[in-house]
Amino acid sequence: MKALVCTTLGLPDSLVFTDIPEPSPGPGQVIIDMKAAGVNFADTLIIQGKYQIKPPLPFAPGSELAGVVSALGEGAEGIGIGQPVFCFCEHGAFAEKVRVDARQLIPIPIGLDFDVAASLTLAYGTSYHALKDRAALIAGETLLVLGAAGGVGLSAIQIGKALGARVIAAASSPEKLALCQENGADALINYATESLRDRLKSLTDGKGPDVIYDPVGGQYAEPAFRSIAWRGRYLVIGFANGEIPALPLNLPLLKGASVIGVFFGDYVKRELPNFTTDLAEMLDLTNSGQLNPHISARYRLEDGARALQDLLERKVTGKVILVNE
Repeated sequence: MKALVCTTLGLPDSLVFTDIPEPSPGPGQVIIDMKAAGVNFADTLIIQGKYQIKPPLPFAPGSELAGVVSALGEGAEGIGIGQPVFCFCEHGAFAEKVRVDARQLIPIPIGLDFDVAASLTLAYGTSYHALKDRAALIAGETLLVLGAAGGVGLSAIQIGKALGARVIAAASSPEKLALCQENGADALINYATESLRDRLKSLTDGKGPDVIYDPVGGQYAEPAFRSIAWRGRYLVIGFANGEIPALPLNLPLLKGASVIGVFFGDYVKRELPNFTTDLAEMLDLTNSGQLNPHISARYRLEDGARALQDLLERKVTGKVILVNE
């Protein structure tokens, strides 16, 4: 079978599209014929050895996929061959066939496309876990989303609105902010041309946001935290900027605020039943129209390296999908 393989750590152009042996299912496992796989910023890090998870070489990147079950291992229950499913896996999704734990599978409802299903696990799963579980965001609170036009950013906007929050989206261009507004943002901040702190003060009548969702890191972390509301919750999602910020610890003290880490991969491993419940709840929100992944680009599996490079170069917004048809 064909797969996009990382044989040596490096940038996307070091990946190889090649033949590898087909996987066979072990006890409790299934094989999925991949139809669509989500492309995420974490994939650009894992192939460089810069992510928390470091698979042994060689490996196929990709952590979310949708497809059809084609083989069952002994003891794999609750699913049948030919069943359309989607799931999260740590790596391996950028391949024609993928071996996964049967317990992680969620059936795809009739009418839901493979590419939409493949968009729900990582970006939306991260945001749902972060906002509902870790931050306990409730209706009437104000949510600030940094890097709001990216895949996780747009998912956070939609989930924040579904939970009843007022959402402020911060991004670096009018085009990106327009996309945020189309996805439900109530207020906008262009942090390339405006003072983040001044705009937040104005938009919240001096109170500040109750929850800050930060997948970016870098220079905007401290001014955002200085603006947080009393008892606010600052969600550390990732560092797409490439710079891990350092916050003075007097800031949480003065605001009675919390800095909350969101490690989605370990959440799935440690609390799999909770994660599968999250996915079921997100499917309900998708069916009701409250969640609607913005898929901005689709690439063939063999063009996966270009998809990752375009993501690195900020040439895409929203969600990027690899398709295998």
